[in-house]
Amino acid sequence: MNWEKILDFIWTLATTWGIKLLAALIVLLIGVKIIGSVCKWLRRSTKLSKLDDGLRSFLGSFAKIGLYALLIITVASIIGIPATSFITILASCGVAIGLALQGSLSNFAGGLMILFFKPFRVGDYIEAGGESGTVTDISVVYTVLLTPDNKRITMPNGNLTNSVIKNYSAEALRRVDLTFGAEYGSDVEKVKAVIARVAESHELVLKDPAPFVRLTECADSSLNYVVRVWCKNADYWTVSFDLKEGVKKAFDENGIGIPFPQMDVHISNS
Repeated sequence: MNWEKILDFIWTLATTWGIKLLAALIVLLIGVKIIGSVCKWLRRSTKLSKLDDGLRSFLGSFAKIGLYALLIITVASIIGIPATSFITILASCGVAIGLALQGSLSNFAGGLMILFFKPFRVGDYIEAGGESGTVTDISVVYTVLLTPDNKRITMPNGNLTNSVIKNYSAEALRRVDLTFGAEYGSDVEKVKAVIARVAESHELVLKDPAPFVRLTECADSSLNYVVRVWCKNADYWTVSFDLKEGVKKAFDENGIGIPFPQMDVHISNS
């Protein structure tokens, strides 16, 4: 056995492939750190602060994917894999992966549509696909909601764009619709006046449009009155809860009874 040739081969392998592998490893480590710094800069940059939060998050996710793809191609070139061949392999793999991940591509397209048409933004409270919550993040593939009871919901963008989206934060004002029942023996005008007084005296209820109170239904056991008032979006729940409590107290003070389900039974002796 010619040990000299074997040692020469090992030395040649070490000085060629070893150096390439070492250089590729160094580039990989440096590249990962640079990508992390770039992504952190995109999240915190004051120059991008004027952009919508959802768009900034989306750009950060997209830039991260693109930079990692570029890093992989660079490392492969250092090792000795021709860039054209590597890109061809990646393209072929991309087609196969694309067919296998049609849902993810649909979610990606959905993310683009959300950022382009802006049915909601980060910070909006929405309801879609049977779920509701405050939008905390819009990424390339998913949108994240935080529910009022602090549950985190991750929704695919494709599902979001294919469902009806209710955005409760889109408008500055919101109408509070409530219904109160009074017993049949109550004076209609008195009940309307009591409810209107409670609504008009609330400091968060807007004067224009003025509160609306009318008898809406003669139900089986009660006369139902509809109340419609306008307030700022952020005050919706405060106004809703306060009016319910206020009307109940006002009914008690004015001797207006709140009905219970009743049934008249007629007995025939025939």
